[in-house]
Amino acid sequence: MSEQALGNGAVLCSLDHRGVATVSLNRPQVNNAYNGDMLDGLHQAMDLVDRDPAIRAVMLRANGRHFQAGADLAWIASVGKLGPDSNEQASRLTGEAVQRLNVLRVPTIALVQGGCFGGGTGVLAACDVVLAADNALFAITEVRWGLMAGIILPHLCNTIGVRNVRRYALTAERFDAQTAQQLGLVHEVCSLDTLGSRGEQIVDALLMNAPDAVALTKRRTLAVSGNDLPADLMNALIAEHAARRQTAEAAEGTASFLEKRAPSWYPGPRPD
Repeated sequence: MSEQALGNGAVLCSLDHRGVATVSLNRPQVNNAYNGDMLDGLHQAMDLVDRDPAIRAVMLRANGRHFQAGADLAWIASVGKLGPDSNEQASRLTGEAVQRLNVLRVPTIALVQGGCFGGGTGVLAACDVVLAADNALFAITEVRWGLMAGIILPHLCNTIGVRNVRRYALTAERFDAQTAQQLGLVHEVCSLDTLGSRGEQIVDALLMNAPDAVALTKRRTLAVSGNDLPADLMNALIAEHAARRQTAEAAEGTASFLEKRAPSWYPGPRPD
């Protein structure tokens, strides 16, 4: 099929003759920060995969310099001013996008260049194979803006381990591609100019394997490792995520980003 624009163009999707769907994040003007349109587009892309048994793999890419900058904080700020129902709807849209990606029946391969922050790290944790260019940078940034990464914490804990989440989700510090590989968030690091070709090699290896056996292996792996997120936990995480967005801290955190200043809770550097 020709390339389709989904989510008002925030996501692009195409399918080649091999049954490989390429899903491209397409908000390069804001470093692919996610908003309602992008989340809708991701859900629409996964709907296509669910409906078409000929699709055998998904390659997740991003247009522009950066893979994904986390949440669009202008969108977060606007949603935070709405009522509880709208906030829970936004959190459900977000949480279920990552969980659907996690359990998608076909293998998923993410190709990462530039920045990947906040929710973007959760997206990577939900993918089966992650390749990163050597210019990639990562951070779990939610606490910096008065928010929390609750709906992606299960995926991150399963991917990089609780000990590493306790560091990086609390400090929000950035780490490079080599560190991401050491943590287990990234499988392989390569040069930016070979990222696409290396991704194609991984896809070709997947296509050599029987599709039903691949799907069953993925499903069983998630089950035996406890990576199937229970519905009651998912609902609790969504409710907590939505409530957090409506707090005074979240309002101050997003305002500090939009106004390019330090948040009110920062006391300044330690005097000499």
